[in-house]
Amino acid sequence: MIEIRNLSKTYKQQKVLSSINLRISTGIFGLLGPNGAGKSTLMRIMATLMKPSTGDIHIDSISILSHPEKVRRMIGYLPQHFHVYPQMSPMEILDYVGVMKGVTNKKERREQIEHWLHEVNLTSRANEKVKTFSHGMKQRVGIAQAFMGNPKLVILDEPTVGLDPEERLRFRNLLSKEGLNKSILLSTHVVTDIESSCYEIAVMRKGELLLDATVEELKELACGKVWEGIVPSGYLENMSEDTVLSSEHRGSSVYARVLADEKPFYGAKMQEPSLEDGYLALLGGTS
Repeated sequence: MIEIRNLSKTYKQQKVLSSINLRISTGIFGLLGPNGAGKSTLMRIMATLMKPSTGDIHIDSISILSHPEKVRRMIGYLPQHFHVYPQMSPMEILDYVGVMKGVTNKKERREQIEHWLHEVNLTSRANEKVKTFSHGMKQRVGIAQAFMGNPKLVILDEPTVGLDPEERLRFRNLLSKEGLNKSILLSTHVVTDIESSCYEIAVMRKGELLLDATVEELKELACGKVWEGIVPSGYLENMSEDTVLSSEHRGSSVYARVLADEKPFYGAKMQEPSLEDGYLALLGGTS
């Protein structure tokens, strides 16, 4: 169990996080919010890379402030911008991370390395220098290193950036397996990744926690408010209280998905809300 208690962070007299309280149990927990919401700051504090101004985080009752070294061996972390030594190979990087995580037995470490290289589809490139890799391949190395050492908590900040559709599906399947026996905190701007992988979710904005709920509870915020249809000429330009979730040209017509309390235009049909619909309803539109 991960407990975040009254966590705040002030940086250069600006409050970046304000009294965050969260409980994260075993499974995949999603973190959503616009840019500047404080998500990455929260994750950096959880990873012991930054100290909070107030509050604390406990991982299996162990404080990150009182025992940071012990906590570091209990967590895996993929930052938003994952940087590695370009002259190293995936094999060397995972070996180094394994040692840092306390996997001192060479045979056990080698088995873990081979397992995670297979999971991220890099076995055939295990001994090549990462300077030759694409961004997506480097990201897969980052995912693999986050799971080395069998951590109790895995923190993933924008892990699917650069992954092609096939690798994104492989990643989702990996999360489904690993979420059975560890806590995984997943922050991403790809709402479909959250919707397909997570049961619980938190939404942040301007350093504050707006919602701590299940994915279904967030979707329900847009229930009865999502409409689709061919919009009248000039409607999108002159809309007032309605929010356009998406629109596309179909020949000479414009087909739109709209968030509105009442039927917004003639011919509009009510739709089942997606997680993104509920998220935008919570934020009050596209702001």
